[in-house]
Amino acid sequence: MVELSVFASGQQRLIEKERQAEVEETTEVLETCQPAALQKKGLAVLNLVVGGTRTGFGGKSLVDLEAMSTTPELPAHGLRTGDIVSIREQLAATARKTTQLAAKSAGIEGVVTRVTEAKLTIALSKEDDEPPTGKLWVVKLANDVTYSRMTHAMRRLEKMSESEQSGLVRVLLGLGKPGPQDKSAVKDLKFLDETLNESQQDAVRFALSTPDIALIHGPPGTGKTYTLIECIRQLVARDLRVLVCGPSNISVDNIVERLSPYRIPMVRLGHPARLLPSVLNHSLDILTRTGDQGVIVGEVRKEMDETLKKVSKTRNGRERRALYGEMKELRKEYRVRERKCVEELVRGSRVVLATLHGAGGYHLAHEKFDVVIIDEVSQSLEAQCWIPLSLRHQPSKLLLFGDHLQLPPTIKTKHAASAGALETTLFDRLLKLHGEGIKKLLNVQYRMHEDIMRYPSDALYEGKLIAGEGVAERLLKDLPEVENTEDTSVPVIFWDTQGDDCPEYAEDTDNPNVKGKGGLLAESKSNENETIIVGRHVKALVEAGVRPEDIAVITPYNAQVSLLQTLLKERYPALETGSVDGFQGREKEAIILSLVRSNEERDVGFLKDKRRLNVGMTRPKRQLCVVGDSETVARGGGFLKGWMNWLEENAEVRYPDVAELAEGI
Repeated sequence: MVELSVFASGQQRLIEKERQAEVEETTEVLETCQPAALQKKGLAVLNLVVGGTRTGFGGKSLVDLEAMSTTPELPAHGLRTGDIVSIREQLAATARKTTQLAAKSAGIEGVVTRVTEAKLTIALSKEDDEPPTGKLWVVKLANDVTYSRMTHAMRRLEKMSESEQSGLVRVLLGLGKPGPQDKSAVKDLKFLDETLNESQQDAVRFALSTPDIALIHGPPGTGKTYTLIECIRQLVARDLRVLVCGPSNISVDNIVERLSPYRIPMVRLGHPARLLPSVLNHSLDILTRTGDQGVIVGEVRKEMDETLKKVSKTRNGRERRALYGEMKELRKEYRVRERKCVEELVRGSRVVLATLHGAGGYHLAHEKFDVVIIDEVSQSLEAQCWIPLSLRHQPSKLLLFGDHLQLPPTIKTKHAASAGALETTLFDRLLKLHGEGIKKLLNVQYRMHEDIMRYPSDALYEGKLIAGEGVAERLLKDLPEVENTEDTSVPVIFWDTQGDDCPEYAEDTDNPNVKGKGGLLAESKSNENETIIVGRHVKALVEAGVRPEDIAVITPYNAQVSLLQTLLKERYPALETGSVDGFQGREKEAIILSLVRSNEERDVGFLKDKRRLNVGMTRPKRQLCVVGDSETVARGGGFLKGWMNWLEENAEVRYPDVAELAEGI
């Protein structure tokens, strides 16, 4: 139990420490690293040109940036929809230092609204910014918007009097107990999705019958989203209005896609990360183009686009200033008309979907929702979750979906006490506060072969996971046109590199200021011989008939990701390589997991976090291939030692041939 004002002020202090840590880290990286080094770290994209400009949602100028090279694909990078970036002139390496510093300060800020293999689309932040020209590069900046909205939510809570506190808010803080389940509310419940299994049905009943909070615990592959969609449909059928949130655009878009076939009046706030029709048709960006108001908005938008074209063609300074004056007036008219259109759309929607920080925008300031649903709650800072909960009209019910045994939110601050407090999510705290009685477990998973599932189930989920019918015994050899070989007929393979033949290396850097740094400046780790083992296994699978697009190679270390991409991308363009963290929520027929760590000190670094390894080992459907040094990894604590023992007893254990490693792939 905690007083509301104490809780809110404590959260504000944590938010500020995290914000300062991100700003300091970003500033240090930008000042210390050259553009090429930033690109290598996934924080920048170089050698870009403007491919086109137009007017986007909110009257913002949208700039399409494309690669200058003959290859249309952009280089590997870590920029995502919603990232705050700076577009800068790319100077030659021989340019004077003062000139380079001036170019940095002259960057144009914007927000990434779309990411494809060949293009970055960025909405310019300031109305008066002119679209850039020439050779350009883009670098990620600290995002202050989310912190501002978290702080605003906490300040509202801090000022809330006892009479203003809803029953839900009091339960969330332990000032009240969760109400009893109303079994009569689900006595004759008819499920709209008849394919739900028994544990999913129990979870839906639980969510509908609770008067205030319910936690739906969905381990990997257990159909958490199907359960969430059924909850939304049932709530709407009861004439309740629902706000659905997630920590990322991708998490929200996934729900929009699954919900769209049911013709529920809904709207997606913000910029969808994926431009599938099922998402676009419900986004404000498209909805504001239709209907009477939308037509008028569209006419103003068209006039703005035509004015932008005139700007790009003229070189006369006076004429350009006059055209930008016209743009300023058009933007004012556009915003007024668009806002009215948006208000009508949001007010008429039974379901509104947004990211957690997106729920803090002006669109929802005066809206009332009966139920708030938060997906992937264990990837969210608790303060983020309070953004939709602190709206002027507080909801009466909160449904949380997630898995607190997978990766927590990324924490920047290095202050141990603050980091620990920030890593404690709303899901974690409510479980500790109110006990297992507020939680329902989904226990049938439909992703993994039974052997792949077994260790995470026993070690993390009390042995309660069950492999669904149809997945328990499926193997790679059962895929169409795949041969039955020693590499396709087993579910778990462990390439044990114990010994000194596959040593790890710190990421190469020519910048002494990076040595010993933490955060984004930390030396990542790589293991060249492990990449060869990975490459040989990929080759064996592809030669047996497995499609490269059905395989993913993942690793906890960005330096290893870069090395793997260099080795494999050209040979297998459709093969996906990436970090374990970036692959959460994803799946492939075959996953190759490179653990990297192999050293005399038996130091495993952040491999100790069982939640990270849980993500890595639960991505595959038919085969998990682990490459690592059992002698080093087993020293990383009980979870890792237990896993190494389990692999030795249950996987097909293989040992690399040193001569073959010397030959390469």
